[in-house]
This record gives sequence, C-alpha cells and structure tokens, in this order.
Amino acid sequence: MNGAFYIGAVGLDAQQRALEVIANNVANINTTAFKRSAVRFSELAAPLRDGDDLAISRTGPATLQGVALSGTPLVWTQGALQQTGQQFDLAINGDGFIELAGPSGHSLLWRGGTLKINGDGLVATADGTPLRAMIAVPQGTGTLTIGNDGKVSAITGGDSTAQQIGQIDLVTAKSPDALADTGNGYFEADDESQLATVSPGEEGSGVLVQGSLESSNSQLADEMTNVLLAQRAFGANAQVVQAGDQIMSIVNQLRR
Repeated sequence: MNGAFYIGAVGLDAQQRALEVIANNVANINTTAFKRSAVRFSELAAPLRDGDDLAISRTGPATLQGVALSGTPLVWTQGALQQTGQQFDLAINGDGFIELAGPSGHSLLWRGGTLKINGDGLVATADGTPLRAMIAVPQGTGTLTIGNDGKVSAITGGDSTAQQIGQIDLVTAKSPDALADTGNGYFEADDESQLATVSPGEEGSGVLVQGSLESSNSQLADEMTNVLLAQRAFGANAQVVQAGDQIMSIVNQLRR
C-alpha cells in the first residue's frame, strides 16, 4: 500500500486538531483571564523493518510516518488588565493563582474575575465557588476592600472604620505546564505542579488588583495567522494524498 496515504492522513488529522485548538482560542478572546493553548507537533517514527527491509506489521502510532499533534500546552503570559472600578472585580498582576474550595473540598486555582457573596455569606466566584480562605462577610457590609497584599477589609452599617475580615494569599506553581484547564477559568493541579502558598508580592508572585479584570491573552491577529498556516498545511497534506491516489491510478492502468 502506498505510504503517501498514511503520511497524508496523519498530517490531515494533526492540522484538523490544530484548527480546533485555534478555534477555541478565538472563541475565548473576550473571556476573562483566559489562557490560550499552543500547538506542538512531533515527527512520528517510521515502521519497524526486518532484515530484508520489509515493514513489520504492528499496530499503534509507531507504524505511522509524518507529523502529528503531540500536545496543546497552555500559554501563561498575562493578559492586559482592564480597569472596571467595580469592587467585586479582582485581578492578579503577575504570577500566581487564587485558591478555591471546589466540589467536595477539592482545590481549584483561579486567575481572578468577578466575585460575589454566596448564600453562606462567603466571598466566592461568580458561580458560587468559595475562596479557600473562607472569608465571611458580615451582614450589612457596604464596602469591601481588597488590598494589593491580599488583606480583605469591610465597612459595615454605621461603622466608618474598615475592619480586616480575612486574607487572600496566592498559590504559585513551579511547573505550571502540569496544570489542567477544567473550564470556567479554573485550573487543577497534580503532584508535578509543585504548588507553594505565598503572600501577594512576595517570592516572585504578583499582587492583587481590585476593580480590574485580566483580559484573555489570545490575540485575534495571531490566531488568524495560525489559521492560515494550518489551512496551508492541511492543503499540502491533502495534495500528498491526492498524489498517492494518482500514483495508484497509474499503477492500476499499467499493461504488460
């Protein structure tokens, strides 16, 4: 069987998956604190051969030749900070994540966004997931202030003096590539992430910025360029398949 079919098919699959990644980046250009995914390709190994230079039949990726999509790592560059002036908008200027208490107490990492006071009176994300710091807001609070150092203060009722009600620390990951995107702006860590809890502004971490939101780090111009490159590569692989088909057609028409 003509190997051009397999080489072209593997390339077509890789470029199709690359286009799906790019499409997701474009769809989230306006998503707060979204981190775009990059596309990495790798060369597949040629099939094993015996002493007579004949391919040994076996299944699996090692029998394929060509270029395949090997990974879609997240790009951790920071998006631009957009000032909103809203007290419940929170961003991180620099490295680090805010730790959340996810379902069943499972830890989630968050780059910031819009906060709210959930039904239990705790500072939480827009969908009600509380911060790991479990900051309870007194009833009648009129103003909530979050300092760059993570100190959370509240002014209640007739009291004109702000009282500290909690502290938001940051979590840094020594190996951020090990973090998994679980959707809704949340990331999940495994043992390889090597997390550390630090105070904002210390040990290379960023600081908290109240009244601002971090924009997506996905740029339309860059993504459209990547679309054009993927389309050209897709077309080139399609021509490889077409060339293989033409060769097979010529062979079938040969006469002795």
